Amino acid sequence: MSFIPFLTAGAQQAAGPASLAGSFIPLLLIIVIFYFFLIRPQNKKQKQTERMLAALKKGDKIITIGGIHGVISSVKENTVIVKVDDDCKIEFNRTAISTVELSDAEKAKLEQEAAAKKANKFSFGKKKTEDAEPQKVEAASEETK
Repeated sequence: MSFIPFLTAGAQQAAGPASLAGSFIPLLLIIVIFYFFLIRPQNKKQKQTERMLAALKKGDKIITIGGIHGVISSVKENTVIVKVDDDCKIEFNRTAISTVELSDAEKAKLEQEAAAKKANKFSFGKKKTEDAEPQKVEAASEETK
């Protein structure tokens, strides 16, 4: 009688749970990759859009999803009235607004903030502390006066 078939059957049974765990690792890895590359950025974009729609106010220059440019003349709970031309006003749902155009002053301010963040990002530890120290000393000297 040969024992080889019994040995191979026992080895297959022992490898079953280990093989099962090994097959779940790639599946979990794929789920994590999908979360970080697809789901998370989409959630961030959706929250940003919700904040933009909640912050709409009279006088904002907007562009609708359909490509209509205009200025908000009044804001209601779920809709906005957009002035497209001197005599033309159109009512849109808030969700139909794609973007809010920034004025030149707001664009310049955002560019300055981005440049400041970039400068702070690339400066290293000592420079940051050296810059912070004189400000603290000046503030303390002004308080004592």
